[in-house]
Amino acid sequence: MEALLTPLVFEHALRIHVKAEFSSNSEKGKQSSNLIGRINNFVTTDLAVINDARNCIALISEIPFLLVFYAVFLYTILGWRYVATCSSSIADRVQLTAVVYVVHSAFVGIGITIIMAPIPIYISGIVRKYHAERMKKTDASVHILTDVVNIVRMIKIFGWEKRMLGKVSEARDDELRVLKKRQYMSMFGWAVNYGWDLCDITLAMKQALTASTVFSSLVVFENLQRFIKAIFMYWTRALAAKVSFDRITDFLNNTELLDIYDAPSSTDALSIRDRAQPPPNEIGFQHASFSWSGENGSDGAATPSGRRFTLRVEDKLSFERGCLNLVTGPTGSGKASLLLALLGEMHFIPLGPSSYFLLPREEGVVYAAQESWVQNETIKNNILFASEYDEARYKEVLHVCGLERNLELFEAGDETEVGEKGLTLSGGQKARVTLARAIYSSADIILLDNMLAALDVHTSKWIVEKCFAGDLVKDRTVILVSHNVKLVEPIASSVTLPEVLSDDTDEGNEDGGERVKSESKPDGKLVVAEEIQEGRISGRAVKLYTSAVGGNHAVFFFSTFLAMTVLTHFMGVIQTWFLGYWVAQYELPGKVPIVFYLTIYMAILVVVIASNTGTDLLFISGTIRGFRRIHEQLAEVILGTTLRWLDKTPTSRILTRFTQDIGSIDTIIPEWAKYAVDQTMKLTFKLTAIVILTPLFLIPGVAALAAGYTCAQIYLKSQMSVKREMSVAKSPVLGHFGATVAGLASIRAYGAQEMVTEELRRIDKYSQSSRIFYNLQRWMAIRMHVISALFIGSLTWYLVYVKKDTASNTGFSINMAVTFTGAIFGWIININMLEGQSVSLERIYAYVQIEQEAKPTEQGKPPAYWPASGELRVENLSAMYSPDGPEVLHQLSFHIKSGEQIGVVGRTGSGKLSGAFVAPVYLYYRRGHIQWHSYLFDELRHFMVQYYNYPPSGMFILSTMQNLDPFGEVDDLMLNDSLRAAGLTALRDHFTEDEDKITLDTTISGGGSNLSVGQRQIIALARALVRRSKLLILDEATSAIDTIIQASLRHELTGATVITIAHRLQTIMDSDRIASLVLDAGNIVEFGVPADLLKKKGGKLRALVEESNENSTLFNLAGTVH
Repeated sequence: MEALLTPLVFEHALRIHVKAEFSSNSEKGKQSSNLIGRINNFVTTDLAVINDARNCIALISEIPFLLVFYAVFLYTILGWRYVATCSSSIADRVQLTAVVYVVHSAFVGIGITIIMAPIPIYISGIVRKYHAERMKKTDASVHILTDVVNIVRMIKIFGWEKRMLGKVSEARDDELRVLKKRQYMSMFGWAVNYGWDLCDITLAMKQALTASTVFSSLVVFENLQRFIKAIFMYWTRALAAKVSFDRITDFLNNTELLDIYDAPSSTDALSIRDRAQPPPNEIGFQHASFSWSGENGSDGAATPSGRRFTLRVEDKLSFERGCLNLVTGPTGSGKASLLLALLGEMHFIPLGPSSYFLLPREEGVVYAAQESWVQNETIKNNILFASEYDEARYKEVLHVCGLERNLELFEAGDETEVGEKGLTLSGGQKARVTLARAIYSSADIILLDNMLAALDVHTSKWIVEKCFAGDLVKDRTVILVSHNVKLVEPIASSVTLPEVLSDDTDEGNEDGGERVKSESKPDGKLVVAEEIQEGRISGRAVKLYTSAVGGNHAVFFFSTFLAMTVLTHFMGVIQTWFLGYWVAQYELPGKVPIVFYLTIYMAILVVVIASNTGTDLLFISGTIRGFRRIHEQLAEVILGTTLRWLDKTPTSRILTRFTQDIGSIDTIIPEWAKYAVDQTMKLTFKLTAIVILTPLFLIPGVAALAAGYTCAQIYLKSQMSVKREMSVAKSPVLGHFGATVAGLASIRAYGAQEMVTEELRRIDKYSQSSRIFYNLQRWMAIRMHVISALFIGSLTWYLVYVKKDTASNTGFSINMAVTFTGAIFGWIININMLEGQSVSLERIYAYVQIEQEAKPTEQGKPPAYWPASGELRVENLSAMYSPDGPEVLHQLSFHIKSGEQIGVVGRTGSGKLSGAFVAPVYLYYRRGHIQWHSYLFDELRHFMVQYYNYPPSGMFILSTMQNLDPFGEVDDLMLNDSLRAAGLTALRDHFTEDEDKITLDTTISGGGSNLSVGQRQIIALARALVRRSKLLILDEATSAIDTIIQASLRHELTGATVITIAHRLQTIMDSDRIASLVLDAGNIVEFGVPADLLKKKGGKLRALVEESNENSTLFNLAGTVH
């Protein structure tokens, strides 16, 4: 089932809009604002629920045959003079009590059952409603967790771990609150249905009973009990599966597709039919309009915040074939959307009969997005992508894209894994890898979205001269979006200024962290393979669960739970024995007082109901407590782990723990744990009852247990290994989903849908393991049925032909034997399922033990007024990314005064980010120290991040207000001031419609995908301003922001120590208070005022400036003459 539905969901995801998570319906938008989170939930939780209900199909075919068989059998024994009072509960724990007694017609009991049937049906409806509500809460919880895991680095840098843990716990509590209601309703259903027996017996128990009718029919009824129990158990699972099917169906039917996959409306069909044919081989638009959704026509697509995205080309806009076309324009003019519209990623709305847009694909199209998309593969495989390997062409591509020197920095060269989202590469390196992928392909049309913004001046010049003007691009059509007009204009055949466009997208890229030297081993592997445990579940993993469930008084909790369970099963045996004792009274002379025996029997039932209900209440309270605590522990260790561990662990693995494994702990493990305890008690009391009446059968009973145990050992050892393989095989599937959704536009542009779909065949490994898992169960079932038949047959022969005991004792013993052997198989299956599902517990326990950052201490806590200044002093600092890794910073020493603005420049791979003092959270010191306002960084390793600021592009799925101030600590006036200071006011001037503008109420999608890079940078900078930090580190935070906005920003940061990492030299050259720190391979080669450094002939900063196309402007900004 999973092997069928997983590719279905995946293939559908390949056809949806890049920004399909937005809807004009706000409620729907909230539910689907994180596409990756929704899909993860589909392929873990929902598919697991559907898979659990797969046996319903076989059960449906068995129901009529078994019901007829049981009816005929009972009629043969009892004729028309019996009634069976059968009560069945719904949901998770189902019990059926069968009491056989003689009355006028067999149809009395059937009539009672029909009359009472609406009650369990009604309760089933309530349970289904709670399940559907719980799945919505689970979606919300997974969305928050996906956000937190994706931006966990930002959370750690800002020191938000504890408060984010509170938000995660709040969402988890909402989910558990609904789960608790569902469990209580299931328990209530059981109590109500079991209580029916009291009413039925009181009304119908009026005549004599015989041992032959009681115990013969009782055995049949107990088999019928298990059958009906299975029916109701799978009915509950079927209801849950229906909810999951509905969720997946809604995703498949209501997620907006690209125009080429979606059936056009009647008006669109007319427009397309009547439209004039465009010239052959033309690339461009005419009288065209585009939106991110087709729901709102030409008005554009409204997001939950009310903003609309519309791109309009009023006249004709075309690109020349066989040359480089440069697309430039101001922020918000629609440059990025122009490329996506060409690719068909936006909804096309014709403005007239002559409307068209055209991008010929016969000779191939490739696309490099503004946010570089790379797979979790080697550098070489990322460049080759779907192309065949040609060594000469490959080496030439590496040369013209400036990657040769970078590959020398990696011990494994181009076999180095780039990690999830390219975490081993800097922003510039990722941009060049995606460029190399485009250039290496044989496609005739290349679309590049501002990839030069992530490169330093020297590298940009190299790319333009060697790549764009080289033989590999000759006669190919290149459409390049860029602000760097002076550098590209000399080789561009046409320059397009799309003033006719109206959109709020922008371009640019952030250099997400430079790495001087990879820490990869020579094989290039960064991501550590997931370890597969062997053998049985460890006691420590079991202790994690029991201590969480038991709470602070675990001994008292489990003692009480076991005592109540013992009482329930003891009274269950007494209930059956009392029937035999009652029957025996009819063989004695004298009248049997029916009311007396009926009262005792009803009292026994009341005790069973009360003890079982009390056990359930206790179990539900304990498991809910355990669910909450284990989830909290897992979230706590993920937020508290080291960044190095996060670098080595794919996000998909972490999310698998929070979805698939937590899902098992929430529902499957407690269910099987309860059943295992019940079956253990049942075995104990059934065997004890047999031995008391027939001591000789202690030996066969123990032998049956031993045989079952031996089979179970063989079975469990194989089954546990298979279950672990299943769990490990699921993570790569989730990782593939996430990576594919993140790069949809690039994948579709390359036409690589078939290739990535083929990669999904990883699910086959999971499916194979799953099939072996269930085949092992069949193997075990056959052997247990043989053991059961031998034991029951030998006991029956002995009682009838050898011992010749009374009818009541013989019937009681056989009844106990039948349920005993059935309990052996049930016990083994329960233990097996419990241990198999406990692999999830083991996997979570392994994560609870991962390495953690040092916890803050009171000694490292500065006074309340700290920091009063941003003074920094670095002395002889050498550092590395991991304790056993190579040095990335070498003996740095310098002093920065409070309020100074420091520029950090250097070529890609020079160690700019490392040198920008992210040491407290990113690096390990080998020697030396950093002192901030009289406190050493290593003393403030955790507390200092409350003041230390590095604004990345991480975004929550929240409003702009909540992204700026997630915890509601700042008033709206200050938030608006921060947005204004960060440049939002200047950006708004490009929009003529109010709905296009970003406000505090604007909803931001997962990762900020509904915003341009420039808008994300503005919000990140505004978030930094809200924090009012004395020390602010900006890593290419202004790469997509105009000069006017940068000037506004510098004014607002007066008084703070600002360290700016930049490729754009204008960012750090226009103030005489800015010092320039030049890094090369982790060493400081120059440090001083820009004007002084530019006067040094042969200096590094001067060389960078002279290589640029803006050297005169840069010299003027620095206050010196060229």
